[in-house]
Amino acid sequence: FIAFPSLRLLYLLDEINEPLITLKTIGHQWYWSYEYSDFMNIEFDSYMIPTNDLNLNNFRLLDVDNRIILPMNSQIRILVTAADVIHSWTIPALGVKIDGTPGRLNQTNFFMNRPGLFYGQCSEICGANHSFMP
Repeated sequence: FIAFPSLRLLYLLDEINEPLITLKTIGHQWYWSYEYSDFMNIEFDSYMIPTNDLNLNNFRLLDVDNRIILPMNSQIRILVTAADVIHSWTIPALGVKIDGTPGRLNQTNFFMNRPGLFYGQCSEICGANHSFMP
């Protein structure tokens, strides 16, 4: 009796209404793969920049060779999975954290209300080079 209203609210809160863009994220050891499948099947891998290749304006252990570009003031859906072990796609400044599990497809959404360059890292213990997966 008590759970029925709560379950209805949980369902309504999790429903994503008309996202402008969908980004599929696949966790690998020790990089991420991204797919913008709403458009012309744009796919790329994102690796951390090695320390000896960094410029003066790059952040060590946070900057990558291929960044995600997402629109501002729009609803964005993220689909997260993993190819090998459990990963956690996290961007603290946006309040987004979602686990990527092999064989499962998790989804979340967020709304970016300000422009900027946001950094994130895997926040699971996903292997020996866990700290090297931005």
